[in-house]
Amino acid sequence: MTYTTAECGSHPLDLIPLFRRWPRSHFRNIVYTGVWNTLIAVFLTGAGMMFDRHDGSFLEHFVPVWLISNVIGYMVHGTLSGLDYLLRGWPSRIKGLPTAAYHVTVISICVLLGIAIGNAVLKGLPPFHYLERATQLAPLVPFALLMALFVFLVLMSSEKRIANETLAARQSEQIAAAGQLLAEARLRGLQAQIEPHFLYNTLANVLGLIDTQPAKARHMLERFIDFLRASLTASRAEHATLGAELDLAAAYLDVLTVRLGERLRYRIEADGAARAARIAPMLLQPIVENAVMHGLEPKIDGGEIVLRALFDGAHLLIEVADTGAGISAAPPRDGGGVGLANLRSRLRSLYGAGAQLQLLENQPCGMTVRVLLPEEMVSPSTNPPP
Repeated sequence: MTYTTAECGSHPLDLIPLFRRWPRSHFRNIVYTGVWNTLIAVFLTGAGMMFDRHDGSFLEHFVPVWLISNVIGYMVHGTLSGLDYLLRGWPSRIKGLPTAAYHVTVISICVLLGIAIGNAVLKGLPPFHYLERATQLAPLVPFALLMALFVFLVLMSSEKRIANETLAARQSEQIAAAGQLLAEARLRGLQAQIEPHFLYNTLANVLGLIDTQPAKARHMLERFIDFLRASLTASRAEHATLGAELDLAAAYLDVLTVRLGERLRYRIEADGAARAARIAPMLLQPIVENAVMHGLEPKIDGGEIVLRALFDGAHLLIEVADTGAGISAAPPRDGGGVGLANLRSRLRSLYGAGAQLQLLENQPCGMTVRVLLPEEMVSPSTNPPP
C-alpha cells in the first residue's frame, strides 16, 4: 500500500537504508510496492493469528491476505501515480492539511475497493460483487482510514528524509564550491604579485650585463619578458595545457640560468600527449620555484632539474626532480613548505581524492615532487576543472 509520483517520488521502503542503495525509478518503485505489500501481509497475518487463534498453518492464512494486500497496494500505487500525471503534478505540490486530506481520502477509497475486489476474487464471485452492496463495506471504513493514515505518515517521513539529504548535499556542494573559489582567489592574488626577489635580481643582473655582455643581457631580458607574458596569460586563464606550463617553467629557468650559470642545469622530458593535457594554470610553477630556492640555491655547486610528464595508464604523472640539497640538508627559509601545502590543498579542491602530491627523496641527493592527476579529468577531450 504505497504510491509513487510521476517524478519517481520516494517510497516507504526508502526509510530502510538497504533499499536506498538503488536510485529512484518507476520500475524500482513498482518492485518495491510488491515487497512492501508482502511485508504488510506478513504483519497482518501474524497479528491475525496471534489474536484470533484460528486453526491452520501460517501459509494458509498468509496467501489470501497477501493477495488482498497486493490488490490494495498496486491500486494505491496506480491511482496516485495516475492522478498525479493527469493533474500535472498538482498533488505533489500541495502542502499541509490539503495534502494530508487528499492522500488519506484517495488511499482510504483504494483500501475499501481493494478489500472488496480481493475478497470477491477469493470467493469466486464477480470482482464488483461487494461494490454493489456498499453497506457491507461500512464496517471497513475505520480500518481503511487507519491504513491510509499509516501509509501517509510513513511516506511523509520518507519525503522529509529525502528533502533533508538533498539540502545537506546542496550545502556540501556550496561549501566545496566556495572553497574552490577561495583557492582560486588566492592563486590570482599570488599570480598578480611577481616574486620581488626574482624581479629585482633579474633586473639587477640585466643592468650588470649590459656593458660587459650585452648579448647575454638581451637574452636574459627576452626570456624574462617571455616569463612575464606567460605568467600574465596563466593568471587570466581558467585552464591551460601542460605544454604551456612547461614553456612557462622553461622561461623561468632560462632567466635563472643566466644568473646562476653552471650552477643550474635543466631538462624537460614530455611527449606530445602529455603536453596536450588540459590542467589548471600555475600547478607546475610553485614546484619548480621550490626546487630552485630550497634545492639548488642552498647548494654551492648547484645541480640539475628534470621535468618529466607522461600518462601512466590511469594518471597524468608530472615530476620535478632535482639534485639539490634535499629535504634534510636544505636550510630553513621564509615561507618554506607553504607553496607545496597550498598546492596540495588546490589539487584536492580541483581534482578531489583522485589527485596526489608525493615528495620523494633522491639518492644520493635532492628530491622529487610527483603530481598524479586522474587521466579522465585532464584528457584533451574532456573539460578540465575550472
